[in-house]
Amino acid sequence: MKLRIIGGGPAGLYFAALMKRENPAHDVVVFERGPRDATWGFGVVFSDRALEFLRADDEPMYQLLTPLMETWPNLTIVHNDTPVPITGNGFAAIGRLELLSRLYAHAESLGVRIEFDSELTSLDDPALAGADLIVGANGAFSWVRNEHETEFGTETDLRPNRFIWYGTRKAFDSLSLTFRETEHGVFCAHHYRYSPGMSTFLVEVTDATWQRAGFAVMGEQEAIRHCEQVFARDLGGAPILSNKSYWRQFPAVTNRQWSFGKVVLMGDALRTAHFSIGSGTRLAMEDAIALWKALRDAGSVPEALALYRERRLPPMKKILDAASASIRWYERMDELIKLSPIDFAYSYMARTGRVDHEEVARRDPKLAVAWERAHPEIHGPSY
Repeated sequence: MKLRIIGGGPAGLYFAALMKRENPAHDVVVFERGPRDATWGFGVVFSDRALEFLRADDEPMYQLLTPLMETWPNLTIVHNDTPVPITGNGFAAIGRLELLSRLYAHAESLGVRIEFDSELTSLDDPALAGADLIVGANGAFSWVRNEHETEFGTETDLRPNRFIWYGTRKAFDSLSLTFRETEHGVFCAHHYRYSPGMSTFLVEVTDATWQRAGFAVMGEQEAIRHCEQVFARDLGGAPILSNKSYWRQFPAVTNRQWSFGKVVLMGDALRTAHFSIGSGTRLAMEDAIALWKALRDAGSVPEALALYRERRLPPMKKILDAASASIRWYERMDELIKLSPIDFAYSYMARTGRVDHEEVARRDPKLAVAWERAHPEIHGPSY
């Protein structure tokens, strides 16, 4: 089978490796527009059991990546100066470049050809000629999808909050969500270590706060200084680091159709899941597994593409529904910050609708008891 994959992120690279492992005779090429040593971004986070989802299908990959992960068992919500640690919420993180470098090496060791600095812009490009399957795995702003929105039935909901992906050399003890009230509005930092000496430090604000703070007219260094002042107590003197960091709005992307003809989408090109639920990279790699299995099990490429969507849609929808609810919770943070620290942390835990009071009590009995004491008038299984 001749496979051409557009985009050298986790989805495309992992799918290429799985297909080449399945059959070394497959002709598999990945086209990546950036250079091999691109260093854009900081860390990526996995929720729950990190890479456990890989074990059944790819034990060697699990064993390759797991030792590289920074892990911690708890989550911390910081309500201004009051930290509320929450147990039973494990996470793991790895540097984005580290993850990609390992995936590059793994795919190439299996015989996958990766063409770096390859900026394809059309499905008519000669490099794609004769392919049995073309995979659009080129991210949230995929031109493969954008050029064929009608065929894919693409819907994009650009959410109002603004965020910027920074890093810092302070290594935080757990994944922390720090919310600080300022004269302009609430600032939220999503921060977690991804190596012994580095952390992601993503700053999120509502659009109104972004406008009032003047970020629209600030230069890069001025914006960094502003965020360093807001989170001075949390950073403890460590500087915020930029790496092609810029303010963005989250595009909530979905597609009614996942393929047309011999073209199929996966990863963020297929759908985006808000970073607040820590599932983007996992979803991308699970897409790769699902498409690989569909091609293995079906009798033809069209049958495989239909099977891919049929199998993958139900579990993916659960995560997307949770992500959608999570987005809207953050969009209300200027209002929610008025809650007490315990109520605020409890509201965060219940924000997606998937965690009821019984589940809060299972994960963190102390938080559940503290909330019950604050609300003796409320009875029932959920809040």
